[in-house]
Amino acid sequence: MKTNPKVEFFFKKGKWQEEFEKLRAIVLGCDLTEELKWGCPCYTFEKRNIVLMHGFKEYCALLFFKGALLKDPEGILIQQTDNVQSARQIRFTSAREIVKMKKTLKAYILEAIEVEKAGAKVNLKQTAEFKMPTEFESKLQEDPVLKKAFSSLTPGRQRGYLLYFAAPKQSKTRAARVEKHRQQILNGKGLND
Repeated sequence: MKTNPKVEFFFKKGKWQEEFEKLRAIVLGCDLTEELKWGCPCYTFEKRNIVLMHGFKEYCALLFFKGALLKDPEGILIQQTDNVQSARQIRFTSAREIVKMKKTLKAYILEAIEVEKAGAKVNLKQTAEFKMPTEFESKLQEDPVLKKAFSSLTPGRQRGYLLYFAAPKQSKTRAARVEKHRQQILNGKGLND
């Protein structure tokens, strides 16, 4: 159970300190390496991500990077949003819950390690399978330079734009987003570049 001093700050801040300490003990008891990634404790096996701890206003969670591949006999894995393809969370609102689930959590973590050892991969949706908002599709049809620039982006950047453009309920908002990011696409940049 070797802790990493780089992540100590995480366990001393915020609302979920007791819960995070309990989760940390369970995860480290599974012989994973503790690292700091994305500002959170991330636990790896042979430098490959297995599980990450993070907190939100209403809950704290243990996120399994390849959670979609786990069997989940207890039915406790949650897909954070419809757009998350691989990761799954187990959410907690009290340290007592974590203590009661210790055996189950350890079993899920050990299964996640076995999934990683086996080299299993999540079959991710291809970019073409993502919804193309009509506002963006019509803009691409009327602007061949924009269409070429969008096609030149990496698949991940394309998916980022498609998800962002499709999110608003109102057509006016979707169109405004397309217009606002037109130049960024022409510059070969992703949504968050």
